[in-house]
Amino acid sequence: MMVMSTGRRTSSYWPDIAASLVVFLVALPLCVGVAVASGVPAELGIVTGVVGGLVAGLLPGSSLQVSGPAAGLTVLVADTVATHGLEALGVIVLGAGLLQVLMGLVRLGRWFRAISPAVVQGMLAGIGLVLLLGQLYPFAGTTAPAGTAAKFAGLPGLVLEAAPQAVVIGVLTLVIASLWQRTRFHKVPGALVAVVAVSLLGVLLPVPRIQVGSLADELRLVDFSLFDTGVLGAVVTFALVASAETLFCAAAVDRMHNGPRTRYNQELVAQGVGNAVCGLLGALPMTAVIVRSSANVRAGARTKASRVLHGVWLLVFVVALPGVLSFVPLAALAAILLQAGWKLLEPRRVLALARTDRAEAAVLVLTAGLIVVTDLLTGTLAGLLAAVVKTAWDVSRLTVTVTPDGADHEHVELRGNATFLRLPRLLDTLEALPLTKHVRVDLSGLRHLDQACRQALEQWADTHRTAGRTVDLIRP
Repeated sequence: MMVMSTGRRTSSYWPDIAASLVVFLVALPLCVGVAVASGVPAELGIVTGVVGGLVAGLLPGSSLQVSGPAAGLTVLVADTVATHGLEALGVIVLGAGLLQVLMGLVRLGRWFRAISPAVVQGMLAGIGLVLLLGQLYPFAGTTAPAGTAAKFAGLPGLVLEAAPQAVVIGVLTLVIASLWQRTRFHKVPGALVAVVAVSLLGVLLPVPRIQVGSLADELRLVDFSLFDTGVLGAVVTFALVASAETLFCAAAVDRMHNGPRTRYNQELVAQGVGNAVCGLLGALPMTAVIVRSSANVRAGARTKASRVLHGVWLLVFVVALPGVLSFVPLAALAAILLQAGWKLLEPRRVLALARTDRAEAAVLVLTAGLIVVTDLLTGTLAGLLAAVVKTAWDVSRLTVTVTPDGADHEHVELRGNATFLRLPRLLDTLEALPLTKHVRVDLSGLRHLDQACRQALEQWADTHRTAGRTVDLIRP
């Protein structure tokens, strides 16, 4: 009996162990690539991946989604480091984590599900565009200019300045990663196979590689003296964007499996605790990441043990084999991030939305465009405002029908929602009625009548009655 019990227990653990190894292999190049693209030491990306597994992975909230440094935050982190310095990153991430914990405790997690899908898709598309724009330069073996305008301006000359050996490394990475997924060994991540293969080739070529230092030298405890009002905006932005990306990922992952659903408020607290630890260590911010999470589900994970173990494997790697990273060409990581940016962009979904709902597509394009030309927070807030205005316009549909009723009577029927957005049209119709006729205004078909329209109707009726004519308001 004991042997059978042990065998069953081992077999029940094996799917999570196997899944954790797959997620580790997916996470390793992404952790390094996100860190390099964010302008911070590569080791800090792996530290965030470790914290995502060992800290956020152990806390309640979601069972199968995996956390770590996200490609969607590279733009935000790079801008923050450029503005406030790498030393301030820790205090900003710590503040964002504490804010996430507070939002989870006051049960704000579920409200993130109310954000317009067009804004979410626009935010991801904008991040993808910025990622594509920034990674084209290391893909070509050159240094990317600082500003967005300069990056656009430098694109024509990039063809002439590109280093052939770097382009070869980058193209080979994309080709191997793509073709590997069609082989019988596709469960091994194509990105990892591609990076290993081109790293071996890169030994023979003079291409820029990752600069690796000591992990102990790169970790720096948070400096609380750097916290001031200047970083408050960055704290709020990090908290909101990381929370949104995490909870959108949770909704997507929940659709991939039949296990326990995500508890949004608890997951927000877990992410906040994880980011607070990342901030204390001076590492990158973390979110739940759809690439790692979907790999975890597809690999057959059953419990949270898989995401915790993936953090263990990352920790073992960064302690035992840190020097291996110095063999990886920057062009290979740029290629992996270009692939990630293209997936974030999702041009097919954008075109499909444009065919079915042009207004929603306009919100998406506005959000993505403003993220590219301004920043992530400005673009997202503008997209949210546009979505609210669009929704208000949609729900305020009002039909006004004027029907003659005899020689000296008019019958006016209102149907739909009478809001201030439709007030000009309503007043134009009423004021066009001849003062020589009696009017019956039927409001019974309205689903909603706001205060502005109510007051305008009463004022118009008083004016009409002053002229000696009757007005009947049939109220809902």
